Amino acid sequence: MVFLGKLADLAGTGEHVIATSERCDWPALEGHLARVGGDALVEAVRAPGVKLAINGTLLADKRDLSAGEGDEVAFLPPVSGG
Repeated sequence: MVFLGKLADLAGTGEHVIATSERCDWPALEGHLARVGGDALVEAVRAPGVKLAINGTLLADKRDLSAGEGDEVAFLPPVSGG
């Protein structure tokens, strides 16, 4: 998993590796997120403005996630100017 911006702060890291032999769907990923950053991280990535990409391709709906071994899952917070 790759966390950007505020999400990296909540996760305490910019990257976290999940070791699993099974495909990872959205509910399973939420469980991994809770272990990494607790409820605050789970709630943050559930926000409508946070996008999810798998291997560089944005998903239209986070719940469509199906990641396997070697896949990169990135969480992209809304972009703010400054």
